[in-house]
Amino acid sequence: MIYPKIPLAQSLIEIFKAKGIQHIVISPGSRNAPLTIGFSNQQDYFKCYSIADERCAAFFALGMAQQLNQPVAVVCTSGSALLNYYPAVAEAFYSQIPIIVVSADRPQDKIDIGDGQTIRQENVFANHSLYNANLTEYASNDNDIKINVAIHEAISKKGPTHINVPFEEPLYDLVSALSVTPKLLPFENESIEFALDEKFIQQWNLAKKKLILVGELKPNSIESSLIEIFAKDDSVVVLTEKTSNLHHETFIDTIDTLITPFSDADFKDFQPEILITLGGMVVSKRIKAFLRKYKPKEHWHIDTLRAYNTYGSLSQHFKTTPNDFFRQLFTKSIKVESTYKDFYSKINEVRKGKHIEYINEIPFSDFKAFEFVSHNLPKDIQLQVSNSSAIRYLQLVAIDKSIEVFCNRGTSGIDGSTSTAIGAALQSNKPTIFITGDISFFYDSNALWNNYIPKNFKIILINNSGGGIFRILPGHQETEVFNTFFETSHHLNASNLAKMFDFTYYQAKDETSLQNQWQLFMNQNDSPSILEIFTPEKINNKILTKYFKC
Repeated sequence: MIYPKIPLAQSLIEIFKAKGIQHIVISPGSRNAPLTIGFSNQQDYFKCYSIADERCAAFFALGMAQQLNQPVAVVCTSGSALLNYYPAVAEAFYSQIPIIVVSADRPQDKIDIGDGQTIRQENVFANHSLYNANLTEYASNDNDIKINVAIHEAISKKGPTHINVPFEEPLYDLVSALSVTPKLLPFENESIEFALDEKFIQQWNLAKKKLILVGELKPNSIESSLIEIFAKDDSVVVLTEKTSNLHHETFIDTIDTLITPFSDADFKDFQPEILITLGGMVVSKRIKAFLRKYKPKEHWHIDTLRAYNTYGSLSQHFKTTPNDFFRQLFTKSIKVESTYKDFYSKINEVRKGKHIEYINEIPFSDFKAFEFVSHNLPKDIQLQVSNSSAIRYLQLVAIDKSIEVFCNRGTSGIDGSTSTAIGAALQSNKPTIFITGDISFFYDSNALWNNYIPKNFKIILINNSGGGIFRILPGHQETEVFNTFFETSHHLNASNLAKMFDFTYYQAKDETSLQNQWQLFMNQNDSPSILEIFTPEKINNKILTKYFKC
């Protein structure tokens, strides 16, 4: 076996091995050479991936960790390379996804003396990292403990940690035997003891208007028997988003379609006595605005780790799993007479009918394209979605319940959507389709510079020649300033990028060509592929605005 000569590098690698950290995403550099050599020479255990662009590397790792539900490590050289990890670190922090950042560094005496490729790396992610292990130059028990803790915190608290490792030259020397026996700390999984207080059960049993709002969840997070209880309770309305991966015919999964036309009197009537939230970030701005203005008497959030007071009314954080909470609640719950579910179910059915009528009368546009795509997606796939318009349009259309949906909603940024989708595709046992807008796609185009893209990976690119979402937001004016600095109008297409990165390319410019190209695109599994759908630049906002008034 070949090992790096530097003992500190040996210690870190051996601790990672002992703790089960297998997936290592490495970006090229010199200062991290001891780690690169060490990990890559043990590929009977470690699975190493080479991604040149650090921002892409971190989001790629995040996508892998999203699917694996275990930490993935990213390794980089010293200097600004580390800073490129930050967007993915922040996303992992807010989405509760475990990644471990390992940054090589110069020794302390080289910092701030004008040496090359040197910055202040210690604690650089302090605001968005669960733990920062600032190692000293030489192998030691203290360093070993910090490495152990960084791994444990990433796993137990579900988020990013940072290990900063200073190395002195020479960096490339090798040895055939280990010179260290690193210290390993035994960490036990903390058991969650939870008992639901009777007073909450009593509040639940008395309330006639109970609203359950479900944000981002892993598929199959809620037991089917519990779902059926929700569905049969007349006093409960369940609102879901596509990223909740939670389905039942009685649940309302088009929140904005339901509530946007409401009058003030309608909102007051819809106002819940008890709001229960679970899952991660919620996409709908309209439901947030509603709940902030028409506050529930009680807001309960269920999560083992965190609770955000998103609506300014949080009254109780239950630190347990949704399954455990609802099992305890339903053992003593009593059905109460209520028209809450029935009334809004009927309104929702009316909205569905108007949706179909509206879609049939509008011209080809973003909305029309999303409607077509949603109805024609294959079953049993993983659907990755970029932020801004793409995820918002997806909330308005129906998709098959067998489709698993993921989106980087932690920070809601566009910066690494493609990279995340590719990392997720690599680790998923389902075919992956990625839906993105043009700005998101071109912004993260280095994501395609990746040797690990599955051959059946597909990108659906909606190209409306700019950031169309800004036409929907307040402040839109048809001026040079708006077009240049907000919408960022362009005339780019993905054909040359597809050619450069060996993607099979398809394009559609209207409903007929979309129908003609769709099956060819879906049947292409010999190479990754892109279907670029060109939509009109200036009518999408008008079509969407009118939709909410119909």
